[in-house]
Amino acid sequence: MAIDVICMGEILVDVIPTEVSVYRDGLRFEIHFGGAPANVAVGVARLGQRSAFIGAVGEDPFGDMLEDFLEREGVDTRWLIRKKARTSLAFVVLHEGGERDFFFYREPWVKTADTMLSANDINLDEVLKARVVHVSGVATAYPPLSEAVYTVMKMAFEAGLQISIDPNYRQDIWGSGSKALMYMDKYIKVSTILTMGLDEIENMFGFRDYVYVARSVMERYPNIDIVAIRLGSKGSYVATRKEEVYVPAYRIEPVDTTGAGDAWTATFIVYHILENRDVETSIKYANAAGALKCLRRGAVTAFPRRSELEEFVGSQKL
Repeated sequence: MAIDVICMGEILVDVIPTEVSVYRDGLRFEIHFGGAPANVAVGVARLGQRSAFIGAVGEDPFGDMLEDFLEREGVDTRWLIRKKARTSLAFVVLHEGGERDFFFYREPWVKTADTMLSANDINLDEVLKARVVHVSGVATAYPPLSEAVYTVMKMAFEAGLQISIDPNYRQDIWGSGSKALMYMDKYIKVSTILTMGLDEIENMFGFRDYVYVARSVMERYPNIDIVAIRLGSKGSYVATRKEEVYVPAYRIEPVDTTGAGDAWTATFIVYHILENRDVETSIKYANAAGALKCLRRGAVTAFPRRSELEEFVGSQKL
């Protein structure tokens, strides 16, 4: 059966504290499935579309956990490779209001499984049968994963697929935002959709004016057809070559925002790209998916299924 959306890049375990606190002796943690493109693959599957994930995990219990989770969610794992290394970890620091920071057990700090994926691990002919390829900027940082990602993106772009990239800027991996943008430039040049958070545009592009950034991106990159900017509690803004649409956020009390952007992206891809819904409707459902995710700890714990998402949107007023 053909795959609708192939997601590629980092897959890891999120280690999330159970309370807002500085790290201290005795602080309790939960482990959760994580990695931005892997999260998107799960979100697409929960909305009833066919997704696959390309990436690498270690030959360890964490690798078993991640593979088992993907398979239970119905994500195709034919390209999930096991490497003789430890599975990557992301430690989360929770702040008031559900906001968070990260520090990683992966490159540049230590060699772990997800960055070891190579182009030789992938059947490129099968990948080109998909409709959408989605990647995260984290996967563009270190070879051989970064090289494999570019190979897939370039071939898929030239074959006419929709290519979605989320820079997913993390200071712990890149250092400066300007360095991240410099490295990601060639990847953006073989993409058709760029989706970002407000903090990312400020760090990478140097401006908080999201309308200005979206227009500048579309001028700089003629290959980009859609720029989507998630504004957190203020909603979302999407610019296309034909229109610009803003939709406010749903009012919630967030517990953990980890993965909210991935829930948003998965839903927008499903509603707008796969199902051809109009931009405003697609943003509305994407905002709802992001809101629902924030109600529980864990990147994908509260990713909605189709019936839950439809029910939530039908019951809410913006």
